[in-house]
Amino acid sequence: MPRNISFKIPIEYNNKKVVHFLRGSAQLSVRLINALKRCEDGIMLNDTHARTIDLLSVGDTLTVNIPDDKVLPEPICMPLDIVYEDNDIIAVNKSPFLAMHPTHNHQGNTLANAMAWHLKQKGVSTAFRAIGRLDKGTSGVVICALNKYAAARLTGNIQKTYIAIVQGVFEGEGTIDQPICRPDPMKTLRACGEQGDRAVTHWQSLGTGDGRSLLRIRLETGRTHQIRVHFAHIGAPLCGDSMYGGTGFSHQLLHCESAEFIHPVTGHPLKITAPLPWEMIKTAQNIPPIVV
Repeated sequence: MPRNISFKIPIEYNNKKVVHFLRGSAQLSVRLINALKRCEDGIMLNDTHARTIDLLSVGDTLTVNIPDDKVLPEPICMPLDIVYEDNDIIAVNKSPFLAMHPTHNHQGNTLANAMAWHLKQKGVSTAFRAIGRLDKGTSGVVICALNKYAAARLTGNIQKTYIAIVQGVFEGEGTIDQPICRPDPMKTLRACGEQGDRAVTHWQSLGTGDGRSLLRIRLETGRTHQIRVHFAHIGAPLCGDSMYGGTGFSHQLLHCESAEFIHPVTGHPLKITAPLPWEMIKTAQNIPPIVV
């Protein structure tokens, strides 16, 4: 179903054009504004069709009517661990064995397909808009926007923390600041290299034992495979990460434990968390915690 979002015009936008508010306070992209202009009653001012060049007055009600998406993933009934849901966002705890999007290797058994089924049961038609992806093999919180407006407000504004179990002994805390590149454009593999993009990873040790360490990780940048590449680069690949030299498990032991952000419509701060999968819990039990 379409999503209608209304705004009260504050004094600082008095006598300003509609487009100035949409680009400014509402933070809509040019692409979305152009799409709304093409929709019947896509932009309404005090319940009347509005143009982007129309002038606003303090106290006006400006409404954007975001239409349903036309291109949707195939709905497939699959288990879905939902940890938060409202009219604008849905958060799930992704299984490490679930891919995000359909590819030639994963047709029909992805988070996008499971989400489409769940939303179809609720009468909602929307594209799959995950704000930041998790690799297959990585578990944890995935935030999905249910409309273009929410997606625009959330993109680049979600702070995540991760839990990882790596091969190696780490104590205290530290930072890995190494650019990441794609040596072969035909392959998924990434590597650290001076010709790459800036990538910064902050880590804190939660415990160490049996030649492994349990780490809490925060990213300053968001490069593909960043955590996996950075720890492999310093000789401590993630346990189970066969692509980057890790061994011993069926997948990399990496989990997004939390995502913090401002709700795109209500403006309220939210923190979404997801418990560790059983394989990581079992492994972490053999790593004595740091005693402070």
